[in-house]
Amino acid sequence: MDLTDATWRKATRSSEKGDDCVEVANAPGTVAIRDSKNPDGPKLLIPRPAYTNFTTAIKNL
Repeated sequence: MDLTDATWRKATRSSEKGDDCVEVANAPGTVAIRDSKNPDGPKLLIPRPAYTNFTTAIKNL
């Protein structure tokens, strides 16, 4: 999947120092996740329903 034009945003729970940051971007039917320290590195692509289930579950911890 081409993520060249993706708009990445830092996760709201990332540290303020910026050293432990995860970024996410919306893609068709998918959420892409990357390490902000390595933006050209690998990306994890998760189907949107699975990502929604995951984020809902961790919000309820």
